Amino acid sequence: MAGAPASFFGDGASAISSYVDILASRGIDWGLIGPREGERLWERHVLNSVAGAGLLPEGASVVDVGSGAGLPGLPLAILRPDLRVTLLESLLRRVSFLELAVEELGLADRVSVVRGRAEEHRAQYDVVTSRAVAPLPRLLGWCLPLVAPGGRVVALKGSTAGAELEDARGLLRRKGLVGEVHRLVVPVSGEETFAVVVGR
Repeated sequence: MAGAPASFFGDGASAISSYVDILASRGIDWGLIGPREGERLWERHVLNSVAGAGLLPEGASVVDVGSGAGLPGLPLAILRPDLRVTLLESLLRRVSFLELAVEELGLADRVSVVRGRAEEHRAQYDVVTSRAVAPLPRLLGWCLPLVAPGGRVVALKGSTAGAELEDARGLLRRKGLVGEVHRLVVPVSGEETFAVVVGR
């Protein structure tokens, strides 16, 4: 399956293929990706990570909270060279993995790795994104302080997106924010997924 998904990334086809190779080898060896995920890296992880790429403004600064193995931050950075991406991760083993991956993929000029917890991080960004980190109300507690004026949170979610947004309505009202569920199509596979976008 590697040919078609990689070609979706255009000039980044070689880089994304290398990243999938890194996930399938070191990612599994280091325990960042489950051994059974090796067969599903493209559709379940990499392509899913860029389904919401159109929700990120041109030239945005982006922080990927709880980046783990670099999802969605690294696929987004490869697909969208206009973005400046920070991978925020608190666990040393994952940070070491991310630093090696960024270096090997030649992305160090526009992708940085920061070791830290979202609730202790002080920078602000145009877009705060995450994937499979925490239920939305808790996630927003961590992410909202990182959103620059006029920015947004783009949380990649599965079929629970609507229910999680309802759970967060009280928090959004108190902060004067608006949340919306976006139905997304995963590239190449055509599967459905969702993102919750929160902003002013």
